[in-house]
Amino acid sequence: MAVAAPRRISPVFLGIAAVTAVAGWAVWSRPGAGPGLGVAVFLFVTGAWVVSLCLHEYAHARTALHGGDASVAARGYLTLDPLKYTHAVLSVLLPVLFLVMGGIGLPGGAVFVERHRIRGRLRLSLVSAAGPLANALFALGCAAPFWLGALDGVPVGFRFALAFVALLQVTAAVLNALPVPGLDGYGVVEPWLPERVRRGVEPFAPYGLLAVFVLLLAPEVNQVFFGLVDGVLGALGVAGAESSCGRDLYRFWQEADPVCAFLVDVTR
Repeated sequence: MAVAAPRRISPVFLGIAAVTAVAGWAVWSRPGAGPGLGVAVFLFVTGAWVVSLCLHEYAHARTALHGGDASVAARGYLTLDPLKYTHAVLSVLLPVLFLVMGGIGLPGGAVFVERHRIRGRLRLSLVSAAGPLANALFALGCAAPFWLGALDGVPVGFRFALAFVALLQVTAAVLNALPVPGLDGYGVVEPWLPERVRRGVEPFAPYGLLAVFVLLLAPEVNQVFFGLVDGVLGALGVAGAESSCGRDLYRFWQEADPVCAFLVDVTR
């Protein structure tokens, strides 16, 4: 039986995934540090990040479908096409901008779910929780080669880039799980709040994402947060120095860290 058109994987998503794969191959095969490696890392990490954004939103939509909202299929959310999102700027452009500016993985919003169709408060909470859980699974997938010891002999540039992708997924999972209006963490608790509280908080929801980003610019908050993220990554076998070098390679337009550049050159 043919698959219904609204649920076929979008050529747009397949194209993004293909670019990511080609960029990953370029990172793997690029000899030594330099602008060429940096551009390849930039394309690989950005592509992987957009892929994870699509999976994040797909998780919301798929959970909503099983919760009772069939409209997500008609809107094309199950195709993994980022162009189908209600707010393409919030869902793709802003998260990529946050990534480029600060090396922070923070998903935006979102697919439009007809929440009145979802059966029960628990299912409503699960719809919101599905996105951060998708990022957590993505993080585990990226970190698995590290704690399994499967990266022996792998080019260091690729190892650093993969560590940075893992860092982005951990930051996305943790930040988006915060109970801040506009983020998924608040969506998890919202169904259980009194109606008057929900109405009072609703006007602040559009600003929650930006408020979190601004707070992370404060050195004290940034240090505590990334200390937590490094702790999680360390538990997954990813050293903080590796993700830091991955971020350094990603931001190729800045002066390279000589230690990271040396490690890439000496182990090529």
